[in-house]
Amino acid sequence: MDDRQLSDRDHQALASFRHALRVFLRFSEEAAREADVTPAQHQLMLAIKGWSGPLPPTVAELAHQLQLKHNSTVELVQRAAAAELVRSDPNPLDRRQHLTRLTERGEASIASLSLLHRDELRRFRTEMNDVLRELN
Repeated sequence: MDDRQLSDRDHQALASFRHALRVFLRFSEEAAREADVTPAQHQLMLAIKGWSGPLPPTVAELAHQLQLKHNSTVELVQRAAAAELVRSDPNPLDRRQHLTRLTERGEASIASLSLLHRDELRRFRTEMNDVLRELN
């Protein structure tokens, strides 16, 4: 069998990988809901907290990070601001842009969610190592 054809074992490994991803995503969605935020708000807060730029991220930068359309990101930021998870302030360097920051509530929420996710990712890593070995 050449490298362009997949064996039954390869298909089983790919199916296992996809299943493990879905299990992780379901865990993440449920953890967010249990923390009283939507999964989208959780992803937004994580994108803000994990932002490495010199300034807080703009809506355009968040849209790129989240792979959402600009107007969808604006709505997400507005809903998260209404829930007191984030705040959006004009960029002092370019007043056309808004910089998005976590509030105290947002900081507390992402801190607890990130701890849960780190532990789940440690479990997930072990499972993924086994699955990925099967694809060699």
